Amino acid sequence: MTPSKRGGAMLPLLLLGGCNAAPDNGALAEAEARQAKEAALNGRIDCALEGAKLFDRTCTIEEMSGAAGTILVVGRADTGYRRLAIATDGRGVVSADGSEPAKVTIVGDGMIEVAIGGDRYRLPANTGGGT
Repeated sequence: MTPSKRGGAMLPLLLLGGCNAAPDNGALAEAEARQAKEAALNGRIDCALEGAKLFDRTCTIEEMSGAAGTILVVGRADTGYRRLAIATDGRGVVSADGSEPAKVTIVGDGMIEVAIGGDRYRLPANTGGGT
């Protein structure tokens, strides 16, 4: 076998060898959480609006401080927005608009999911985890 044919025969074996490597789920989760926090700092968060099953990073987030506390304005320009008040009693956030309650669920270290009506938002938060 010539050296070029031997090298060509080794390539599929090397590619197959990489397929058996198991992903480091902890490292993947940390990277995803870090990216979500960085995106929120840049004004973007993951959301699933109007009953969508999948999340995408198309929603915006803005923070406003006032006498009543800190308000987060989350949403997407073409579907409106919601106002969330940061709660100081450990609940995370509550609906500042009052018409529909916000249901808050911890979905990972440093990440909560806020559901209001048919909309869901993923926000970085102090969840008591390590991140």
